[in-house]
Amino acid sequence: MGSLFRSEEMTLAQLYLQADSAYYCISELGELGLVQFRDLNPDVNAFQRKYVNEVRRCDEMERRLRFLEKEIDKAEITVVDNGEVPDAPPPSDMIELETQFDKLEAEIREINSNQERLNRNFLELTELKHILRQTANFFAEAEAAITGGDYQRTDDEAALLDDVRGSSSPLSFVAGVIKIERMPTFERLLWRACRGNVFLKYQPIDGELKDPVTGDPMRKCVFIIFFQGDQLRSRVKKICEGFRATQYPCPETAAERREMAMGVATRIEDLSTVLSQTLDHRYRVLQAIAKNINNWTIKVKKIKAIYHTLNLLNVDVTQKCLIGECWCPVNDMDDIQYALRRGHERSGSSVMPILNVMPSGFNPPTYNKVNKFTSGFQNIIDAYGVASYREVNPAPFSIITFPFLFAVMFGDCGHGFIMFLFALCLVIKEKQLATVKGGEIFGTFYSGRYIILLMGAFSIYTGIVYNDCFSKSFNIFGSSWKVSPQIDGNTKDVVQLKLGNGGDFDIHNPYPFGLDPVWQLAENKLTFTNSYKMKMSVILGVTQMMFGVVLGLFNHVHFRRHINIVACFIPEVLFLGGIFGYLVFMIFFKWIGVDVHFNARDAGAPSLLIMLINMFLSFGNVTRADQFYSGQATVQSLLVVIALLAVPWMLLMKPIYQLVRRNQARKNYVSFGGAAGDDEDAGSVNDDEAEQVAQHSEHGAGGEEEHSTGDMFVHQGIHTIEFCLGCISNTASYLRLWALSLAHAELSEVLWNMMMRIGLQESSFGGTFLVFCTFAAWAVLTICILLIMEGLSAFLHALRLHWVEFNNKFYAGEGYKFQPFSFKLLLEGGGEN
Repeated sequence: MGSLFRSEEMTLAQLYLQADSAYYCISELGELGLVQFRDLNPDVNAFQRKYVNEVRRCDEMERRLRFLEKEIDKAEITVVDNGEVPDAPPPSDMIELETQFDKLEAEIREINSNQERLNRNFLELTELKHILRQTANFFAEAEAAITGGDYQRTDDEAALLDDVRGSSSPLSFVAGVIKIERMPTFERLLWRACRGNVFLKYQPIDGELKDPVTGDPMRKCVFIIFFQGDQLRSRVKKICEGFRATQYPCPETAAERREMAMGVATRIEDLSTVLSQTLDHRYRVLQAIAKNINNWTIKVKKIKAIYHTLNLLNVDVTQKCLIGECWCPVNDMDDIQYALRRGHERSGSSVMPILNVMPSGFNPPTYNKVNKFTSGFQNIIDAYGVASYREVNPAPFSIITFPFLFAVMFGDCGHGFIMFLFALCLVIKEKQLATVKGGEIFGTFYSGRYIILLMGAFSIYTGIVYNDCFSKSFNIFGSSWKVSPQIDGNTKDVVQLKLGNGGDFDIHNPYPFGLDPVWQLAENKLTFTNSYKMKMSVILGVTQMMFGVVLGLFNHVHFRRHINIVACFIPEVLFLGGIFGYLVFMIFFKWIGVDVHFNARDAGAPSLLIMLINMFLSFGNVTRADQFYSGQATVQSLLVVIALLAVPWMLLMKPIYQLVRRNQARKNYVSFGGAAGDDEDAGSVNDDEAEQVAQHSEHGAGGEEEHSTGDMFVHQGIHTIEFCLGCISNTASYLRLWALSLAHAELSEVLWNMMMRIGLQESSFGGTFLVFCTFAAWAVLTICILLIMEGLSAFLHALRLHWVEFNNKFYAGEGYKFQPFSFKLLLEGGGEN
């Protein structure tokens, strides 16, 4: 809790490592994950650093591993992660790893090349088979037409055959395949380029062919083109090449075509056997690689991270020692020293590494130790801004306040129970789900499982307080209202409850916990619950804001900003407590001192809102209708005066104090230096130096550096205006607790009345089926709208209340996060490469 309440104390240390043991020491520090190195070579190009060649070798190994992973994915082989995390290998193993990866890459590329060549041959033989089959059919049809059979010729075929009979030139043809989507354009261009002196016949190939390179399916068709003359032959071939149509030799006689078809079928069968064996061999090789790919990837990442970190260090002139600077938690210095000793023992070096704590003027990083439970809440705070070094951290308080404020807006024990069960499943099976890649949305739910668990648990609690479960109430203890039911003539189910009728309520036996269930049937239910939730929102808001102001006191004390205690904390408490603290007190006073038997001057109970307004508009006067207790006017006048006096107190005290301190420091400097103004030049120099000394003195005493008198007053004026106006706007902002709670309850009731109530009111035989249908619709809408959409809305509003209304009372959030050199963060994707 100490580390979570305030960040770990950090120190800047200087590290001396012998060149031979540096790799092993950095490796042990990476396993420990408690050291953040500073770059001592910021002006040196990345390609000019000492270990740039080793980093490049690691990049090349990563490229080869990515290639192997891509091939494994193509083969649809599952890589099983056994959870084993190997240590960083020694530097001498890099050569062995490079050789192994190079051999595997060359083998896979050779297999892929052979497979691609075999696939291309298989595709060519398959296309040739279809060409021989289609041309045989066409020649059979053409031969029947020439011999005068029953074949019905088209006009183009008849004209072509007549030209052949009347010409001495032989009829030639070209056969091939082309992609089916190019066929219409191909046919049109062929006809126009040859001026109709060719005859084209084509037929789509049944089934899909596969691209030999990508493996994507293709649709092609067989074509055969008849023409006369060498000029048309040349023109037809050029057109085929332009459309990337593949041409195949086709014999002219039927006997030769049959003989070629038999040879092609035999070669296809042999090629299929070779392809199958090649695929089996490739699969076995990739399976063997898949068993070790994770370990290889981890080793290469660790090696690269070590050399990347070594590049941050300086090398002395002898090239035998590396010097580095790193931020370390003070409480973990012993663990860091032990890790360095382990690295020294692994390297076998004769010189021990040296770790010296050194003074620093740099602002240390912020390091809050978290676990799997608190990390989600810490991430919520860090999203607003990383805490300044040693500043009070809001995360431990948000563990309770965040889910509670969410539950105030989401208060329904039924909805909360569903949310609790969902988060409980994630928590119970967190180890199995940790390795599941379910996308960004699933990752968000999984990382916030403990937040959702607490939000569900608190929602159950507030749902019981509201006595609300899926818009219905529990009557466990029996109602404390004793009224005669007033039945409405139309609806037959409305009970009229009226506060103020003393005979209706048993004041000595109130409902033990939560709201009385009879309010569920009352016409003035909204009037009562609105008043109750509105007052509760103001109480929670003012309490949390006051708590934030008190946390600011801890910051003032820790950083020794004593002037802020007097000039900021005390007037802030007086202003906030004098106005809004008094309002909270009067809410409790009205709840306790005013009950259903109260009948104040036949005018009902006084209004708190009117009372608060009249505190300022009717200063010193309280009308009889607004009076709660005797002496109320005196108390309210005193509180208004205190609140108004707190404004100039907050505005002027700190700048005046800093101005006096600065003038006093200047006088002390002049007296100490003995230069009371011998000449104008010396006096001006002394004044400038005195100004610097005064500023430095103020920086040391107050923790803030003010540059001029005007800046001091402007800065404090902005703070005063922001706080005073913020108290009003922030209190009004907390009314979102009431608004969203009302919206959630009313939407839940609307869904019940429009869905479930219809099915439950049906008394016929079909009512059973209707209940199932309405329940399904009601359940889907409840989960989608009330749990997901309303839950997200309440989450965002609770987030805003913590970021704006709570944190700005004490939290600066101007630090930077501690990012240690950690193999664990690196492998999880959270560390720098």
